[in-house]
Amino acid sequence: MSVAPARGGEEWWRGAVIYHIYPRSFADSNGDGIGDLAGITAHLGHVASLGVDAVWLSPFFTSPMKDFGYDVADYCSVDPMFGTLGDFDRLIERAHDLELRVIIDQVFSHTSDQHHWFRESRSDRVNGYADWYVWADAKPDGSPPSNWQSVFGGPAWAWGARRGQYYLHNFLTEQPDLNVHNPAVQDALLASARFWLERGVDGFRLDAIDYAMHDPALTDNPPRPSDGRPRTRPVDFQQPQHNKGHADLVAFIERVRALTEQYGGRFTVAEIGGEGAEPVMKLLTQGPRRLHTAYGFNFLYADALTPGLVRAALEAWSDAADAWPSWAFSNHDAPRAVSRWSASADRAANARLALLLLLTLRGNVFLYQGEELGLPQAELAYHDLRDPEAIANWPLTLGRDGARTPMPWTRNAPHAGFSSTRPWLPVPADHAALAVDTQDHEPDSTLAMTRRFIALRQRHPALRYGGMRLLETSAAVLSFERSFGAERILCVFNLGLAQVRVEPPAGSWRPVESIGGASAWTLPPLSALIAEGS
Repeated sequence: MSVAPARGGEEWWRGAVIYHIYPRSFADSNGDGIGDLAGITAHLGHVASLGVDAVWLSPFFTSPMKDFGYDVADYCSVDPMFGTLGDFDRLIERAHDLELRVIIDQVFSHTSDQHHWFRESRSDRVNGYADWYVWADAKPDGSPPSNWQSVFGGPAWAWGARRGQYYLHNFLTEQPDLNVHNPAVQDALLASARFWLERGVDGFRLDAIDYAMHDPALTDNPPRPSDGRPRTRPVDFQQPQHNKGHADLVAFIERVRALTEQYGGRFTVAEIGGEGAEPVMKLLTQGPRRLHTAYGFNFLYADALTPGLVRAALEAWSDAADAWPSWAFSNHDAPRAVSRWSASADRAANARLALLLLLTLRGNVFLYQGEELGLPQAELAYHDLRDPEAIANWPLTLGRDGARTPMPWTRNAPHAGFSSTRPWLPVPADHAALAVDTQDHEPDSTLAMTRRFIALRQRHPALRYGGMRLLETSAAVLSFERSFGAERILCVFNLGLAQVRVEPPAGSWRPVESIGGASAWTLPPLSALIAEGS
């Protein structure tokens, strides 16, 4: 497989490394046990020290927190638990002083049921917001309008007694879906985006954006054939063909891009989840009038890191040379990769191997808070859970709380320096042992390796902007070549547990990075070698 180099390597966002901050769990500045904007601002120096280009903030908007901020009650305000608009302005100023750009979430597919738009919409069928959400009559037998299922379990329809209709909620019942087919809804969403652009944000991640438009005919989804994997929720039994991804979404995406273009240098990334998402990802990023890139789930729920997994993810983009993917191995919605991909004894080696692989892939890199420390998935008792998905599906799914526990800053401080009081989620002891202050000055720590790998990517245009050619994949070995102009970088990974010997391509190669004891061209288990060609 070969993919051509990117054009326009001078664009700041192309090949950028973006650090994902989950505000509730990053740093608590006021002692209430919940992370906040001032806490983020106070710790941006750590983020800048990694060498990343930008930060992405999960939602901090006013919300009843049924889904921890992804149920927005006011798009243009800061929830008091996170601070004020003034705190946000200070965060932007500090980030820009550190040459960090700031990306924020925009949740355009749904709101909270406490948003004033929905409170009006549900009151009757003739108010000014009556068509701002997806309402539909019951079938003759009183059952929901279609068979669509919610991601969080059960039908995606809830009854609204005052209207005598069902409303659509692809997520929680408290997260009614907006009718983004309605131009007035689009205008309101774009106005909220403009509000944040005026405050200096550098771009948007569009959360679950493929759910923003449904099939107006409310066609039933077809069943999903069994593939042998466990099905823990009703939604797992369907192919979501009609409750999301409608073709009219493209025109709205073009409106979003047109707005951001008015501000110059802004960045847009779509979150598109689920299997087989690449066609929608490519559609929404095709050409200069749509989004810059799309953020997929290829690695986020994979239970093993294999050469075949990487090959499949990369080959899905091989027919779109102008398209630019984005990659993440961990985030706030998925169990941390180091726990999914390794046994406890191998976690440090796997964490570094995965980080180096992530930072040598073609595309943008999203690095989740704590990933630079090699944090494993936290194991929480049932009584500590806060995530509605984890509680509803316990113990069949790991849920999201184990990836959302507080960032450990100081090993020997109460709650690892996250807060002066009991945090909203506990800090595991094994996380405290990996705290920033413990790793900060250790030359061989995972934190030090992360800084080194990011510097390697920033130093070599081939790694940041270049094309990519897969050379070999076997049960254990993955190798590929990155190139930009005259620069050639060879990347060889042994993802297995036995030593291997590899043959490099023709030419002269000078090692520029090695982990796990790899040397030319013998690779022990869980090792990698990066070399520059001449």
